[in-house]
Amino acid sequence: MPDVFDKCRDWETHRIFKSAGLYPFAPAVEEVRSPSEVRVGGRWIIMAASNDYLGLSADPRVQEAAREAIGTRGTSCSGSRLANGTHVLHLELEERLAAFLHREAALALSTGYQTNLAVSALLGGDEVVLSDQDNHASLRDAVRLGGAVERVFRHNDMEHLRWLLADTRPGTGVLIVTEGVFSMAGDMCDLPRITELAGRYGARLMLDCAHDLGVLGAAGRGVPELLGLESGVDLVMTTFSKSLASLGGALAGEADVIDYIRHWASPAVFSAAMTPASVAAALKALDIVESEPEHRERVMRNAARLREGLRDLGYEAGQAPTPVVPVHVGDFMLCLRLWRALFDAGVFTGAVIHPAVRQGREMIRISATAAHTDAQIDRIVEAFGEAGRTVGVIGSRGAGRSRL
Repeated sequence: MPDVFDKCRDWETHRIFKSAGLYPFAPAVEEVRSPSEVRVGGRWIIMAASNDYLGLSADPRVQEAAREAIGTRGTSCSGSRLANGTHVLHLELEERLAAFLHREAALALSTGYQTNLAVSALLGGDEVVLSDQDNHASLRDAVRLGGAVERVFRHNDMEHLRWLLADTRPGTGVLIVTEGVFSMAGDMCDLPRITELAGRYGARLMLDCAHDLGVLGAAGRGVPELLGLESGVDLVMTTFSKSLASLGGALAGEADVIDYIRHWASPAVFSAAMTPASVAAALKALDIVESEPEHRERVMRNAARLREGLRDLGYEAGQAPTPVVPVHVGDFMLCLRLWRALFDAGVFTGAVIHPAVRQGREMIRISATAAHTDAQIDRIVEAFGEAGRTVGVIGSRGAGRSRL
């Protein structure tokens, strides 16, 4: 009888790349000096891969809130939200998020991934989900778990989305699912067109705002606020592990919808609740998001400085004004070699390869944060110049363009 573990023993790809020094995954961080500087392998390097966009994980107020919660409530809730795991802190966070996002209600869950999976409670039978090709894996998994019919439209292709809506059988429930800011390439969805199409065809719209909440919009409510289209979005998802410097996620929308998810979603019913420290940290970070816009202003300046410097070197570095700065390489091995050269030069980035992106769209992903100094931003750009010339991604004088 075949052994289900045989494929594990036969899989050698990771060992090959480790032996070649080109394995880009999970370098172990030994110490954190700041959100923009960490120690790895005994040396201090610039962190340019973290999603701590506002740099609040090191804010003394956020850290003190987490410590106080541990002191008064312990390290774990030791139960699911529907059992014994709900503390008044969870309810306070949900009320604050609902008010912040201008929604009737919110539900906080243990991770961002689980939060998206919770949407599966809404899906099933003959219902149809229209999903952007570049959506996060957790959104695609939610559709599979729920059992709805998934139809994928080409990335940000509104004519394809329109065709799928028109091709859906009348009387079928439809949920359009997309991201406010796409996690890998940092581009924004075409929200004006999506909301117009959703209204025309009677579809509901869910927007994953994991990478734009706290950063975009005058108050930090993300792409919907930035574009003045908050009323056109039916269900908002966000995470706490990015701008809110914690761990967890939330869904916000109509009270009846949130209450239904609270009682029927597996991540709410069968998973332990967010720890008190995580809830308290997210609450304090939300206080800062609401009262100190200078952090948003700083991260956007840093992102613009990064993009400008990389373009001057000849790289394709994205166009969207978001903290995610993608450096397109377009070749699997070149991407790994560039990542290695940057790491050796003291810059920790993310190598994004298939299946995280489509083949031919390999990239180095950088996250600008409010914690980066001007000197660190300039050093990141300088390292891209050195590394790019070393591996042949850019010319000897920085001329030319990285591959698409």
